Amino acid sequence: MHTLKNKVALITGAGQGMGKTHAIALAKAGATVVLTDIDLEECRLVQQIINAECDSESTCFRLDVSQKHEVDEVIDGIIAQYGRLDILVNNAGIYEPRPALELSEQEWDRTLAINLTGQFLCAQRAATEMLKNSWGRIINISSIASGQVGVGISGGVHYTASKGGVIAMTETLAVELAPYGILVNAVAPGAINTPMVHASEMSPEALSGIVSKIPLKRMGNPEEVSSLVVFLASDESSYITGATFHVDGGWLAA
Repeated sequence: MHTLKNKVALITGAGQGMGKTHAIALAKAGATVVLTDIDLEECRLVQQIINAECDSESTCFRLDVSQKHEVDEVIDGIIAQYGRLDILVNNAGIYEPRPALELSEQEWDRTLAINLTGQFLCAQRAATEMLKNSWGRIINISSIASGQVGVGISGGVHYTASKGGVIAMTETLAVELAPYGILVNAVAPGAINTPMVHASEMSPEALSGIVSKIPLKRMGNPEEVSSLVVFLASDESSYITGATFHVDGGWLAA
């Protein structure tokens, strides 16, 4: 199941965390993977892992997803090299905590530009390539803290607004792109053990408080999110579009 042989997958923010594990999981499923990140060297380190562990081709591009011309240049490069683009994993994102009353307009704009506008720019351009083959998978990475589920993050008003926007965008893109054979879904992870969590400077007490709310009593591993990404990228997900999947260890059920 979940073979992605002969598919070309673009993963943004692939240099570390969930982006890294998504790329490796897609490669293990047989996809040709295109790793992009603002830090090209980190992508190359992930590429070394793929070369060592997977029988799949891979390549790297530097990409700032908030810049449309860079998105176009990278996807132009993918088409020139492989002739197609089948899967997009919109993973690139930032979380730079700041209390709402102290947040500057520039900080707000930066988070929205990367976390939301960047996903749109990548999805828009990727879809124009996918429709040529009447098949595509766009997987947008959101968050459990995205509205309507009772999970807010103190210091994260800009982050949560962007992730809520991702889900709304996902639903509309799913409706618009369905006639072209392109499926669009969102994955909303809960507490996952990634560098972004550690960079948030959350106190051990605060982190312990979050874990105490999770029925499985632990943080998730990035690979546990990547397995869902692989499924959504595959033919087996052929009747799923416009959905949001929470990978949260039961947090929302508690």
